[in-house]
This record gives sequence, structure tokens and C-alpha cells, in this order.
Amino acid sequence: MKHASMRTRLLVSFAMVAGTGAIAFFVAARFLVPRLFDQRMGNGGMGMGGSGSGAQHDVLVSAVNTSMLIALAATLVISTVIAVAMSRRTLRSVEELRIGASQLAAGHYDTTVARPAEAELADLADDLNHLADTLARTEQRRAALIGDVAHEMRTPLTTISGTLEGFDDGLFTQAELTGTVRTEIDRLRHLAADLAAASGADEGQLHLDPLPGDLTEVVDSVVSRFRSQFDRAGVQLHSQVQTELVATFDRDRMVQALSNLMTNALAYTPEGGVVEVAAVRSSHTVLVRVTDSGRGLRADEIGHVFERFYRADRDDHSGGTGIGLTISRAIARAHGGDLTATSPGPGLGATFELILPST
Repeated sequence: MKHASMRTRLLVSFAMVAGTGAIAFFVAARFLVPRLFDQRMGNGGMGMGGSGSGAQHDVLVSAVNTSMLIALAATLVISTVIAVAMSRRTLRSVEELRIGASQLAAGHYDTTVARPAEAELADLADDLNHLADTLARTEQRRAALIGDVAHEMRTPLTTISGTLEGFDDGLFTQAELTGTVRTEIDRLRHLAADLAAASGADEGQLHLDPLPGDLTEVVDSVVSRFRSQFDRAGVQLHSQVQTELVATFDRDRMVQALSNLMTNALAYTPEGGVVEVAAVRSSHTVLVRVTDSGRGLRADEIGHVFERFYRADRDDHSGGTGIGLTISRAIARAHGGDLTATSPGPGLGATFELILPST
């Protein structure tokens, strides 16, 4: 039975149960019925003599034996038929689940498995269907990421190529060439760093070098660096930062996390909108809130905005790899804090709150 198929195991187990029950019934009836009969007859219940009683005993035993043998044979036949039918039904459901799993393994993420009647197999089918849906969404995001990364790489590479051609034609000076190439290489380096950070966040291997410091300076620095971008986009940028927001943090990582929040707010806030940055102390934590008046979030989107590669729909359909918020939350959690998102609804803006333990 070590290498027997599941079908064989089911049939044998059903047969053993049915056979054991039938044999137990046969043995019990074979020995108990004659004994009970003799006991009753011996007590004079029928008022008959010994010879008559002996003849009746033999007839009874013969009838019991015949009846039990017929019943045993019928039980084995019926139980075998039921066992075959039940095993086929169960194994049909198992086979459908196996085929569904094979389809998923082959990359057919649109596969769905019907729910069997058996509760345990129905739960397994639900898990497989949920896995298929998750894999399908992940594959869509992966494909979108590849397109986004290709787009992000194409722009600086095209700029570098065009600048080199212009330099060859005497349209740019060497200083202009050097400045442009350096800027575009920085863009490519930033993209590579984001991808590496996202991978590290997934594996729980974000490197931190935390030191006690004042978060006020970091928030002010990030806001100042982004102010010109907001001005060019026609988006108002306001900040209200308390002083002496002391915490223990990795400065470079915190700049990265806050920069991602600012980039996200700018991307989803239309011209004429407002973005407000606030940093305050609350109990034993330091809070940095970035609130925008942009497109807002639906209730179902709030649960996905921090997922890797997820991007809410944007009106301009431009740029972004969908990993900035993932990285920012990973950085916050690596510091023992968190990053949360709230929104009153579509068209009503959103608030992202980065929470750090205070020192």
C-alpha cells in the first residue's frame, strides 16, 4: 500500500470498514442468537421437551448461518458499489483541483476551479481561486512595471543620446553635455536604487544606520527641495513643522521615505491644488502628515496603495513605478513605526501619515 493510488486506498479502506462491520455482525449473531435461544428454551418459555428443543436449535442455527452469509455477501456487494461511487466522486473533485493547480503552475492565472460538495475540498478550491486572482494581479503589475521601467530608462537614454549627437554637431558645449549626462545618470541611479530598495523591503533586509536626531530639519529640507517642482506644476505647497522633533532614525532613508510621499502627492494633485505637510509630536511618537487635495482614494484602493507595483489611476497616465509607497512603508516599519493612508473618498484628496517612535 506504500505506493498505492488514492483510488486504491479509498476502495480498500471502504472495503475494510464494511467487511469488519459485516464480520462483527455475523460473529455476534452466529454465537449470540443460538445461546439466547437455548437460554429462553431452557427456562421453559415454550414448554417443549429437550429433543424438540434440540431440533429447533439446529434449525435456528442453520437459518441464522444461511441468513448471515446472505447478509454478509449482500453487505460486501452493496458496500463495494457505494465505495466505488464515493471514491469516484471524491477523486473527480481532487482531479479537478489538481488540474487547476497545474494550470496555475503553467501560468494560466485566469483559471478557476469549481467548488466541490465536500467542505474541505471546497475550502481548498477557494484557496486555489484566491491564489489565481492574486497571481493574476501580481502578473499584471509585473508587466506594468516592466513597461514603466522601460519608459523611465528610455527617457534619460534618449536625452543622453540626443545630447551626444548635438555635441558632435556643435550644438552643445562640453559643460552642457557633462551636466546633462550627469543629470540623466542620476535619474537612472535613482531608478535602480528604488528597485533595489523594493527588493530589500520584500525580503526584510533594508539596511539602516539610525542615529538620534531632529526630524524637523529633515522635513524642512525635503519640503524646500520639492518647492520648485510644486511651483512649476501650479500646486501650492504649505508646511507646518514643530521644532525639536527628536527621534532615532536613518537620515538618508527618512529623506527617501518623505521624498516618495512628496512625489506621490505631486503626482496625484492637479494644477491649482494644495499639498500640506505637517510634522508634530503626539504622545510617544512623531507624526509627519502629507495631505493633498487630489483625486483621493476609493475604499478598496486604500488597502492596496502600499502593495508593490500598485498604482491608482491617474489622469495623465505618466511615469512612476508604483514602488515608492511600498518602500516608504517598509522604511517606517523598519524604524519601529508605520505609514498609513486615509481618504474621504474620490476627488477629496488623501492623507499619508508617517509615524516614528520619539526619543
